[in-house]
Order: sequence, then structure tokens, then C-alpha cells
Amino acid sequence: MRVPHVSCIKSQHLIAKPLSSPFLRSDIHVRSVSPHRENYKKWNTKHSYVLSNPLLSLLENCRSLSQLMQIQAKIICTGFINNGFASSRLIAFCAVSESRNLDYCIKILYNTQNPSAFSWNVAIRGYLETENPEEAILLYKRMLRSGGSRPDNYTYPLLFKVCASLLLNCLGHQIRSHVLLLGLDKDNFVYNAMIYMLASVGELELARKVFDEGCVRNLVSWNSLINGYARSGKAREALMIYEEMMKEQVQCDEVTMIGVISSCAQLEKWKLGREFHQYLKENGLNLTIPLANALMDMYVKCRDLEAAKAIFDNMTDKTVVSWTTMIVGYARQGLLSTARKCFCAMPEKNVVTWNAIIGSYVKAEQSKEALVLFHEMQASNIKPDAVTMIHCLSACSQLGALEIGIWFHHYIEKYNIPVDVVLGTALVDMYAKCGNITKALQVFHEMSGRNSLTWTAIICGLALNGNPHDAISYFSNMIDIGVMPDEITFLGVLSACCHGGLVEEGRKCFTQMKSRFNLSPQLKHYSCMVDLLGRAGLLEEAEQLIKSMPLEADAVVWGAFFFACRIHGNLLMGEKAALKLLELDPSDSGIYVLLANMYREANMLEEARKVRKMMGQRGVEKIPGSSAIEVNGIVYEFIVMDKLHSQSEQIYECLTKLTRQMEFSERLSGVPSFSDGFSL
Repeated sequence: MRVPHVSCIKSQHLIAKPLSSPFLRSDIHVRSVSPHRENYKKWNTKHSYVLSNPLLSLLENCRSLSQLMQIQAKIICTGFINNGFASSRLIAFCAVSESRNLDYCIKILYNTQNPSAFSWNVAIRGYLETENPEEAILLYKRMLRSGGSRPDNYTYPLLFKVCASLLLNCLGHQIRSHVLLLGLDKDNFVYNAMIYMLASVGELELARKVFDEGCVRNLVSWNSLINGYARSGKAREALMIYEEMMKEQVQCDEVTMIGVISSCAQLEKWKLGREFHQYLKENGLNLTIPLANALMDMYVKCRDLEAAKAIFDNMTDKTVVSWTTMIVGYARQGLLSTARKCFCAMPEKNVVTWNAIIGSYVKAEQSKEALVLFHEMQASNIKPDAVTMIHCLSACSQLGALEIGIWFHHYIEKYNIPVDVVLGTALVDMYAKCGNITKALQVFHEMSGRNSLTWTAIICGLALNGNPHDAISYFSNMIDIGVMPDEITFLGVLSACCHGGLVEEGRKCFTQMKSRFNLSPQLKHYSCMVDLLGRAGLLEEAEQLIKSMPLEADAVVWGAFFFACRIHGNLLMGEKAALKLLELDPSDSGIYVLLANMYREANMLEEARKVRKMMGQRGVEKIPGSSAIEVNGIVYEFIVMDKLHSQSEQIYECLTKLTRQMEFSERLSGVPSFSDGFSL
């Protein structure tokens, strides 16, 4: 089969999308903890000198630290400890064997006279494979200060790998300068590791420059560049580089396939992804676990759940990433119950998996169930992280559960979960949507860094809580400091103008979307403007705006216009809007109700009866309204005439008193009661 070509992508607009694949994120997390666990037993050497020496040969078969200490005692007693081979083999066992002990490794290393570069390198490699790889950098600094051994072409690939895994941009550049100073950049191992590091930390232009200037570009170089671009969300560029690789007739391997298939996943290019899948089948490429996970992720993002499941079912060794990918896939297709069954069937779960299932329920707006899952997660002794908190805060925002949201904020502070921009924004959003705008502002101003989403959250929050002037003021501050607004920001600003009746400000912001910020207004922006103009009584201008829209007006736009017509008693325009709404959605009971009430208010009782009759003929039933309230950390949900609550009698008695008070106040002020004529 031919190698899949992607040259057609070159003519398309380049889009840099953030990578959200559960496969890639989880895989990076696992690798950063232990990327070479399968190589523990490969610490041994076949060096003839070692194998011919009785003590060193015995050391090569060592299986535990206690055995090592016994052999070490004999080596010391015989004076053989001063031999470079002997000390380096002791260090190698402690650093990278299955029974390794890095504390003991460092003791031996620091007490060895003039340890070799190999000894330093193997100790650095040992730390690279732990949960604290940054210790490898400290060891490298100690190596430089010792002045004994000089770093070599095996030292720097290890250090570049640390910088890549921890995204240490500045440190990576410092180490690169050491490489250039020592003239090791021409070494293939160092050269490829340098490209990998630069691509991993997001220095893609420099990575490409180093790649283009390299004297020898092998498969590893190409793979580092392709996967670097894919990880950075530049999928189109990654596929273009793959096309260049094909032109130079470099044979691809499993690692290449991971990069290009991940790129297809980001771009949701199902057909091209299928071609790559067929190519690796027909060319006998090994379907490694990471490659299988990448394929599953591609099919999930391209909505081919059957193909993803086929790969999953054929995997003999399923990782946490594999299971998580399937859970996310089912959830995206709306199959939450199947996703939950898959989750329950997992033999081992970690925080990434729990986050996936909790986040899926939040996205499906089943926030109560999401919070129940969080409690199950705690019962399973899985420690939540920042992503867990973001999902749970979003659940509180949906429910309006302020007390639960405050509990999560205290949890974050108690367990010192780092509050980055994303988590800080989630806190601002939760407090704002739950009605505590004062606390939302406090969190906002205490944040060390803010992005456009943070500003958008506080602007929308101020608008939602009846502070339109403050919302517009914050929007102005956002622009002044150079933070670019997006479509959601403008929704918040237009909503604020709508709530405050600020017509001129709304017109100005709506115009600026296109003229100043090159953002095309969407249907929601038009509905906000129609609502703003309609509330102000500018019905002709609102109608003209609907007619001039480049998009087909939806039910939200016509709904805003209809409500404005009803408020201002414009029967002719309101009737036209209502008929348009019924044309768009004949099953919406609310439109029939409001249209009938509108006729009744105009004393057109015959037309009101016709609407009720039409509603019955079409089999449309009035959907009971529902509401929710949080009391003592528990969210209660009610529907119309609901008497399931144990205190329903007291609740209805209180509601009756409140209704009478409202009606009395409205009649005194001359404003028609909301309940008048609203009982279809």
C-alpha cells in the first residue's frame, strides 16, 4: 500500500489548537514517573573484564540491596573498590536496577575518588526515572563542580529529556549552551535529544532551525520534530513535516505513526487517519500500546466509536490510558451509562480516569451525579488534583450550590492544590454564578496571573449579578492592558448592556467586535442585541437587525424579539415572531402559552382559544417548570405543584404570602402583575 500523503493540507489555514487528548496527557504523566521501568533488569553489562572478574561477575547477578552490600564489603576488603569498574558497577545497580536505592547510590558516588562520567550518567539516569526527575539536574551541577569528570555525549540526552518532561525552557537553553561550548552538538544522540527538548518546550521554530542545520537527519530527528509539533497542537505543520520526510524517502516507524495519527485526531481527519491505520497494518508495523492508544483517540475524536472499540477489545495489555480513552469516547457520544460501566470495569483507576468520568458528567450537565462520583473518588483513596477541582467547581456553578463550592475552595487551600490561571478562573466563575460576586472579585484580584477567560468570567459574573456598569468598566480595563477579548467576552458585555438598558454602549461593543477585534458576531450575540433593543422599545431597529443578519435567525433570536414585543404590547410584530417560533419548533409549549396570553391581554379571546386548540391538536403539553435551591449544602429540585418535600405545606404557605405581597406592591406601582392572564 502507498504511504498516505497529506500535501493537500498545505493550502489550508494553519490552526494551532490546544491538545486535549486524554491519551497524550495521561501518557506524558505516566512516562514522567517511570519511562524505563521495563529496562530495570538491563543494567547489567557484558563487558569481558567484568565477566572475567569473580567479584564483578557476582555483582552482575545481584538481586537485592542486601546482597549488594555483602559484595561491596568484599570489594572494600580486597581493596578492589578503587578500581573504576568496581565502583561504577555498584553505582549502576543502585541507580537503575529493579532493587535500586538512589540514596545509597549517591553515598557511593560521593565517596568514590574521581568517579567516571559513566558513574555520573547512570546516577542521573536513575533520577530521570523517578517521580523527582529534577534531582537529575542538581546531580549534573554537582558533577560540574566536582571538576573530575567531564560531561559527555551520554550526559546531555538525559538532561534534555528532564527539561522536556518538566517543560524547563530556560534550563534547556542553558544546557544547550553547554553542549555548544563543548562542541557536542554534532553528536547524533545529543543532536536528536536537543530537537526533542526544544520541540517539547514549545520552541518549535528553533527546533526546526536546529533540524534544518543538522548534518545528519535520521528517523529519530524526524520523529522528534513531528511529535513535537503534534504535542504543541500544531497538527497541520506536523503532517507537512511528515510529507517532507516521505519525499526524502525516510522509512517511518511506530513513533512516526503516533505523531501523524495524533495530528489526524486533533484535526478530526477520519479518512486520513484510516489510511495511516491501514498503512501500518499492511507494512507490518508493531501496534505498540502507545500507538494503539493514539489510534483509539483518533477514532474517538472522529466519532468512529466502533473502530475505537475494536482496537480496545483486541488489546491484550490495556493501560489506564486505553480505558480512559474509551470512557471519554462513550461520554462524547452521550452514552454516559456505557461510559460508567466501562469505568466500573477498570481493574485499576487513577486520578486521570476519575477526572475523565467526573468531567463527562459535568459536560452532560448531570452535576449532582458528578459530585456523587467525587465522593466515591475520595472513598477510593484517590487524591484529587487541580483538574478534579475544576470539574467540581463547574458542577457547583451549574447547580448554583454556593456552600458546596465554598467547601471545595477550602479543600483547595487545606491541601495546597496550586491555584493556576485555570483553577482560579473556575473559582471566579463558581462564585459569580452562585451569586457571591464580592467573593468572585476577591479571588479575581488575588490571582497572580489572569488570561482572557478569567476576565470573561468576572465580566459575565458582574453582568449576571446586576452590575452592568462595573462589567463594562472591567471590559475596558481588559482592553487597556492588552488582553484580547473573544466571542464569550462579548456575550458577557452585551448581556451587561442588556441588563442595564445601556443601548449606546451595546451598539458600540457590537460594532467593535468586527471593526476592532475581527470577531464575527454569532447567533447568541445577535440575540443579545435584539433583546437589548427590544427591551428599550426599539422594535423596528431590532426587526431590521434580524433581517440584516448574515446567519439564519434561530429560536433564541426570535424568542428575544417575541418577548420584547409582548412587553411593549406590539401585537402585530409579536404575532409574526410567535408564528416564526412555532415554525422553527412546533413542540415548544411555552410559545403557545405566551401567544395565547398575548391575545388574551389584547382582549382577542377567540384567537387565544384557537391557540389552545392548536396546542391540543398537535399533542403539545405544557412542560412543568422546575427550580432548584441549596439549603445547608444540599440541592433540592422542585417542579410545579411538587409536594414530595417533607415541608411542602410550609413552603407553599410561604410562597402564597410572597405572591400576595408582590401582587400588592405591583398594583400600588401601577405595573401589571406577572401572574395576570398567565394561567393557560
